[in-house]
Amino acid sequence: MFYNLLEGSANASSTYIMFGLIFVVIIGLMVWQSISGKKKQKEAQARVDALKVGDRVKTIGGICGFVAEINNNENTFVLETGLDDKKCYVKFDKGAIYQTAPAEGAAYAKPEEEKKEEVVEQPTEEVVTETVVEEKPAKPKRKKREEI
Repeated sequence: MFYNLLEGSANASSTYIMFGLIFVVIIGLMVWQSISGKKKQKEAQARVDALKVGDRVKTIGGICGFVAEINNNENTFVLETGLDDKKCYVKFDKGAIYQTAPAEGAAYAKPEEEKKEEVVEQPTEEVVTETVVEEKPAKPKRKKREEI
């Protein structure tokens, strides 16, 4: 069929069918890309909407830190970076967010209302026996004789 198209001896109906199939495939790819782009955009917007103080953030510029403050009116947030004694605060637009992750560990102190009281159980008396093992002194290593 392709050979006939190149020589020009194909009938008109097969040529129209071929161009129609190519047209349908191109339109299908465009629709598929549009749908997947909208899906990614919704996921990114959900990630920005779920942002809260204390979350770890990486910006599109590669700056990593913790969210210190969020201003929904201006659509901005303040990112805290640096070490304990040399902290730096930078204000970013929410559109600059590349990755987010919830805060973990002691890097971010939770507010007092979120902390729960821990119940400490009193230890029960247990009999502990210790076994003492005497160690034998290690033999000194011999030095090799130097050849004369």
